Amino acid sequence: MKDWKQVERVATPAIVPQFGPLSGVRVLLTGSVVAGPVAATLLAEFGAEVIHVEMPGVGDTLRGQSPVLTHGDGVPFMVSPSEVPQDQKISSAWMQEGRNKLSVTLKMDMKQPEAKDIFFGLIKNCDIWIENMVWLDKLGIYDADVLAANPKIVIAHVSGFGRPQFGGVPEDCDRGSYDPIGQCEGGWMYSNGFPDGPPVYGSSFMNDYLSAFICANGVLMAYINAQKTGKGQVVDVAQVECMSRMMCDSFVNMFTIGLNKERAGNKIPIFQPADLFKTKDGYLYVGTFGKAVYERCLNAMGISTEKFPYLEAGASREAINSPLGKELDREVNKWMMAHTSEEGLAVMKKAKIPSAIPRTIKQLTESEHYKSRGNFVTYKDETLGKEITGLAPVPKMSETKGMVWRGAPKLGQDTETVLKTILGYSDADIAGIRGKGVIDRVKK
Repeated sequence: MKDWKQVERVATPAIVPQFGPLSGVRVLLTGSVVAGPVAATLLAEFGAEVIHVEMPGVGDTLRGQSPVLTHGDGVPFMVSPSEVPQDQKISSAWMQEGRNKLSVTLKMDMKQPEAKDIFFGLIKNCDIWIENMVWLDKLGIYDADVLAANPKIVIAHVSGFGRPQFGGVPEDCDRGSYDPIGQCEGGWMYSNGFPDGPPVYGSSFMNDYLSAFICANGVLMAYINAQKTGKGQVVDVAQVECMSRMMCDSFVNMFTIGLNKERAGNKIPIFQPADLFKTKDGYLYVGTFGKAVYERCLNAMGISTEKFPYLEAGASREAINSPLGKELDREVNKWMMAHTSEEGLAVMKKAKIPSAIPRTIKQLTESEHYKSRGNFVTYKDETLGKEITGLAPVPKMSETKGMVWRGAPKLGQDTETVLKTILGYSDADIAGIRGKGVIDRVKK
């Protein structure tokens, strides 16, 4: 058995290919589902060597999120989670978000010496540790011990309400959270929807993904600082605060003029035309911010800018709600209903007016713009053993491009490779700790 105190840093990357601006950065990920793991995925897509520690025999719960896919006759198809063995099925979400990561199984109980040696050996070898587990202290894991083992490491805690050492009501810090909880408690859900309807949930785990983006940004800022100072730190990512950060001027308005943000539907309440308009055959969104765009838009629709001056009819909340502003809204809606969505879009595009038709995912997969931008990438999924297509890494970079070097791994697929290559374990060492249930064997 390897004593973690004797473990030396192994140069990065040791296992993944060398590419992207984050090559040379090694990240340890412990946790599951979306916010923390997706932050690590964003780093992995641009060259970071990400080691994802998962529970033996269980793995990241995202692996089993519906819809679950298996394959027959070489073609992936959807199944009920209970219909086929675990090692023959995988969720489409895992196919997208698990890629580029190394999967290591480890029972993270620091009371077991073997588990502690592996965990702290990885801590010594990593620049960043991202976690969204609960009650780390019950596992015997404390920030002070981690920073003592690796003074330069950046620790990111992702939770619903934040860690108590950064402040907050202790009972709230201890609350469980998922994406909708963050949307509710962060102010987002209340302010979205129509005035006469209920609050509306923003689907596709918007709060989780926003938290992931802010986490990735935070750990990279802290990493840069650690390279300059030699000192790591803790980054506390609270879902509710990430959601509140998206609320633009809402807090300033409340503190200064007592204006509470209320639901306004699809219409932007402070300038117009800016709404999702009903057309002859569907919908078209048009947004006009600023006098020049406003006048181009009205001219394109044949509406008089002299009758509807910008300041009196479209430049503010007061103008929009004035009799003249309401008349303008009726005129714009009348024009939209006389055109199809594509006809309206063509007019707006010609006049350089920001505008769009709400697109389906199917339409995007067929979009010439998306395809010519290289927005889709094909890679082999390690569970299905088949090629699949997903969304390519973003953003585009001219010199240090992101890439997908491997599909999402099977549970524990890289355990032996990581233990041998990074921690220096022998086959006998690995067999010994496997026999104690600290790790498990990947099914071939």
